Amino acid sequence: MNPLNYDNDELIFLSEEKGSEIKTTSGFWNILVVDDDEEIHSVTRLALADLVVNDKGLKFFHAYSGEEALKMISEMGSSIAIILLDVVMETDDAGLRVARIMRSELGLEEPRIILRTGQPGYAPEEQVIKDYDINDYKTKTELTRSKLVTTIIASLRSYQQILSINQSRIGLQKIIISAANLMEEHSVKNFCEGVVTQISSLLGLEAGGVVCARAGSVLDREDDGVYILGAAGEFASYINERLESLHNAKIVSFVNRCLLLKQHIFEFDFSVLYLNSSGYEAAVFLQVGKEISTVNRQLLEVFLSSVSVGYENVYLFHQLRTAAFRDWLTKLPNRSEFINMLDEVGACKTEHKEQVVALIDISHFADINDGLGQDVGNTVLLAVAQRLESTLKEKVKLGRIGSDVFGVIGPEFFVNPGTLQELFISPFKAGEHTLPLGASFGLVRIANKVQTGINILKQSNIALNKAKKNSNTNFEYYEPEMEEQTTWRLDMIRQLSSDFAARKLQLWYQPQVDLVTEQVVGMEALLRWPSSNGGFISPEVFIPLAEYSGLIIDIGAWVLEESCQQLSVLATHGFDQLRMAVNISMPQFRDPAFIDTVKNVILSNGILPEKIELEITESIVMDEPQIVVQALHELKEFGVKVAIDDFGTGFSSMSYLQQLPLDRLKVDRSFVNEITPGKSAFIAETIVTLGNKLGLITIAEGVEKREQASYMLKLGCDEAQGYLFAKPMPFEQLLAFLIEHQASA
Repeated sequence: MNPLNYDNDELIFLSEEKGSEIKTTSGFWNILVVDDDEEIHSVTRLALADLVVNDKGLKFFHAYSGEEALKMISEMGSSIAIILLDVVMETDDAGLRVARIMRSELGLEEPRIILRTGQPGYAPEEQVIKDYDINDYKTKTELTRSKLVTTIIASLRSYQQILSINQSRIGLQKIIISAANLMEEHSVKNFCEGVVTQISSLLGLEAGGVVCARAGSVLDREDDGVYILGAAGEFASYINERLESLHNAKIVSFVNRCLLLKQHIFEFDFSVLYLNSSGYEAAVFLQVGKEISTVNRQLLEVFLSSVSVGYENVYLFHQLRTAAFRDWLTKLPNRSEFINMLDEVGACKTEHKEQVVALIDISHFADINDGLGQDVGNTVLLAVAQRLESTLKEKVKLGRIGSDVFGVIGPEFFVNPGTLQELFISPFKAGEHTLPLGASFGLVRIANKVQTGINILKQSNIALNKAKKNSNTNFEYYEPEMEEQTTWRLDMIRQLSSDFAARKLQLWYQPQVDLVTEQVVGMEALLRWPSSNGGFISPEVFIPLAEYSGLIIDIGAWVLEESCQQLSVLATHGFDQLRMAVNISMPQFRDPAFIDTVKNVILSNGILPEKIELEITESIVMDEPQIVVQALHELKEFGVKVAIDDFGTGFSSMSYLQQLPLDRLKVDRSFVNEITPGKSAFIAETIVTLGNKLGLITIAEGVEKREQASYMLKLGCDEAQGYLFAKPMPFEQLLAFLIEHQASA
């Protein structure tokens, strides 16, 4: 059987005559021939070998079964212009199955199908074309060369139109999506890619080109180079690179010329289009392949005027986004952007398992700001940022998290204490100043589990805070126990605040006695926090939490108020000679209202100032001695008594001790416990002797045994406090105790 009948048309082969002209083409139309007859492939190729449509020749691909055809269609997709498809191959409807799967399952709309069959009864023509979106349906006997050429040309035009419409739709879709989703990081890239695609589709071209602008437009560069903002086709991988990275002298030259002349450049095989809106400039280089007609140039003018407004909007939005996600001083990603970067790292279970996040905190940076000025401080931060970038930029991701805190994300080979410490070995140049800087480092190894960026940042902060408190080293790696401890502390503070607001805290009182007469001379107010199990939470646990959170200021004011009120009540029962000792913490001394608070509470309750004794510890004195000494002198002038608690357990400076307006020294219970039969308590003896030399009253804490009381009395100690005489008790019990003690005296 002669598959192609050429009785009416002579088969025309490529001319082999000397001097014959071969028409050049700019690309090819991909034609897929699907037939189980090898001869059909050969004849088709020969019949169409010299056909040129719209300056493009034909490039043939061959499949010999429906299954083979589907595999090639799946790989090549819409790049296939026409499929010459046989109906009957390995099965009677193999070709129809290819058409159905291609349209319905693969979703390929662009390739045109020309159905060929030698047995038309197997597929009725009208029904087949209606059901399967087929351009033409011919029996092999009626496909003469001229009819085949006509069918090919008509199908190519149809393919080109559909492709152009789809390209236009895709270009518009990208621009619309870019405009609607400008909050996305790559909106500038998407917008510029859409510009190239849309212009290309308007001209009926395959998308290929670049959108370029001078540095500073949207890339935050400080040089004067031209950068690629968006690209399509073969240039897509060069986005955000300098224009010279294309290694194409023609593109570099004409893009620069377009930006210089501020006008379009139309050449035969390419065009450079000028975008300008309110001074925001860009150049769009397009690979055209043919000269653009006058009509199309006019169309582009209208289109570009609209695109320019969109470009300006994208530019302005980028500036806003830069302000939101870039640190204004160093141009590094700010805290928000750094968290986004951490989100990317934490979203992958395996890829980043060797990644480490580090926070770098510059030590004593506030001293630089206070001593040398904020301008010098900013210069120092810039110097640190520049050293981080110059040393680590290609290896890690950087950010500025806070005032003097920088963030680093990268492999542990680069992000480790040794590498980070090396950055601070050399001093930093800040204007005319050369400053040595220290730093603390909090590090987190990214676990092999999905976690959020904010959680990773929290963990690194926990490690950093511990590193800043560590006196032995300047770095810490995050451990889960740190977070558990932090969570516990926060829960305790939250509960303490809640219970204090609900007035669940209690004041208990422990009597203090004269060692000679063993008569009660005063009480110490002791804070108690009831627990949910019926017991009490130790002051050693909750007092540091109250100080850490700042609650101690309000709690301390309440303790003082409550103590004065109860002292006033005792006076109405005839116990007007007793004094009340109240413990004071360092945060209270730092409170500007502390002195006035003490005075007002005493006066408002009608208490004589000398009946209130403020107890402080040695550590408080040594923490900020000037604040403490000044406050105590003012209160001493008001009449308040002052005692130093737990004396001998700290590292007091005798010079500060002499400056304090003290009335009493309290011998710590640990020294009283050293008193045993046949053994001297040297430190207790020394403290009592020192107190006597300084003219101070001494009081022994934690006296539980008669021999301890006797020993302290022999040393010359004046007073005592402990279980031997009375345990701490609520106020009602205290009042009953005093009445009973008075009656038995």
